[in-house]
This record gives sequence, C-alpha cells and structure tokens, in this order.
Amino acid sequence: MEYVRLGSTGTKVSEICFGTWRFGKESNGTVETDRKTAHGLLDTYADAGGNFIDTANVYGDPNGTAEEWIGDWLADYDREQFVLASKVYFGFADGPNDRGLSRKHIRSQIEGTLDRLGTEYLDVYYIHRWDDGVPIEETLSTLHDLVREGKVNYLAASSMAAWKLTKALWTSDVEGLERFEVTQPRFNAAYRDPVAEYLDVCANQDLAVCPYSPLEGGFLTGKYDREGSNPEGSRGDLYEWESRFDDRQWDVLDAIRAVADEVDATPAQVSLRWLADQREFQCIPIVGARTTDQLEENLGASEISMSDAQFERIDEAYE
Repeated sequence: MEYVRLGSTGTKVSEICFGTWRFGKESNGTVETDRKTAHGLLDTYADAGGNFIDTANVYGDPNGTAEEWIGDWLADYDREQFVLASKVYFGFADGPNDRGLSRKHIRSQIEGTLDRLGTEYLDVYYIHRWDDGVPIEETLSTLHDLVREGKVNYLAASSMAAWKLTKALWTSDVEGLERFEVTQPRFNAAYRDPVAEYLDVCANQDLAVCPYSPLEGGFLTGKYDREGSNPEGSRGDLYEWESRFDDRQWDVLDAIRAVADEVDATPAQVSLRWLADQREFQCIPIVGARTTDQLEENLGASEISMSDAQFERIDEAYE
C-alpha cells in the first residue's frame, strides 16, 4: 500500500481508505456486516498496510454500532498506527437539539464518538451535512476548540454546495479558525458533472478529496451491461438500474473494461486507480466491502498502474 499526504496536512494515509457504513447495518431484517465479519475486514485492511478508517456516529443499527466495533477491534492494535475519521450532524434521539451542528450537539456527540472508539482523539472530524439552521461561525468555532483541546486533529466536510464550502473556508480565514482540510463528496469516473464546482474549490484550496461511492454503487465493477442483464440479488437487479445510467456513463464503463484488460486488472481496480491518480487534487477513495475477497480485490488497485493515455481515455469517455 502506498501512502500519500492528506491534502495540505502533514499526516500520511494509505491511498485507499476503508469505509465502515455497512457495519451493523440492517437490511431486510438481516445485518449486512456482523461484528465478526467487520473485524475480519479490518484485519484484512490492516494486513495490507491500510491505516485510514472512515466511520460515523450513526453508522449501524442501533446508532453507534460501527464505532463500537471499531473500538473493540482497535483495542488489539496500536492506536497511533491508524488515522480515524468520524462524522457529526445526525443524532440518536428526536429532541430539538439532537441533530445538527450547534455547539451543544457537537459537544455531546464528540464525547460519545471518542468513548465508543476507545480513543482520546479523532484524526479527522467531518460535518456530515451542512446545517442551514446554525451560523457557520458557531459550528467552526466549536470545531476549532475541539482541535485546540486535542480531541480532533483535522476538520472535514462531506457533501455540500460548492458555495457553502467556499463560505466555510472564507469564514475560517477571516475569523482565524481551523479550516476544513478534507472533503467527502460523491465522485467517481461515471459521476462527475454534479460535483465539478465543488472539486474545483478542493483543487484550488489544496483539500484532500475522499470520495464515497467510488464504484458508483457497484456499476463500475463491470457486472452490469447495457441490455439490463443484471446478476440476481445485485442492486441493478433489485432497483432496475439499467434505466439509471446514460450513454456516456456506459461509455465510461466500456473504457474502464478495455483498460482493465490491458493492465490485467478488474474494472473495480481500474476505477479506483483512476481516482487515486487524479492530477488536480489529492484523491483517496473510500471503499467498502461485504467480504474479504471483495476488499482484497479493491485493495489490489494499489498494485496496478495506468499510462497517461489510458487515464485520459477514461476521462474522455465521460466528456
């Protein structure tokens, strides 16, 4: 596993981040990833040299399950070898102050997150959503204090409009507050236009981009085709995804399949490599997996390389 700098910070992370949103998540009455499987996946990731783990306070059923399982697993490892990221916005109850980015809610949620993870600090703390009901100055000053208190190392922002990210960065600059250093948009080879302005801000401000859904929900694994012949039980089978994608997205998948054949890799690996090789900004894709085989395949993206021409063919297929 290669390591890269996290945006403009001095911290180095593995070029592929491991996402844990499936941990403890219930779907159709069953848990997608149980505790034993979760720990096996974390072991596989760590054994491959991975050190960047992404979670959130509300991942799992009930809320907090993912953080608890990571904390249990981490007790057998050296905490300092890992870069832990979690998030705040959603809460565990329905009271008037049980969600959002107010000082009160952030203060209550950070303590719970640290306790469940069994750590004294977070490396990266995301705002999971933008909160239109709270002044950004209140949110940023609260997060700034968490950094000063040693409870958080770096601040981060998930999906939002480009102008809101710009406003937050400007506020930090003007008020002398810690700024967002890491972002987490939905972004992949087949999904670019809706997030283009956001990524322009990230590139200009030297922010790390850690995209979720790097395989567009499985579309870029190559298991779907234009005729709608989808594997039984897949998302495409359950939700009729053939109507979701347009011709240029299928063209991207065709280009990825062709490059995969040329470099002796899978479409998933090429899709992840394309993200990690972004030229304009530091891009660290977040991968999830149901099984160790899936995770090992995804982590195999670290072992392949593409030429500039191959990278550009995937670029051009979308444009």
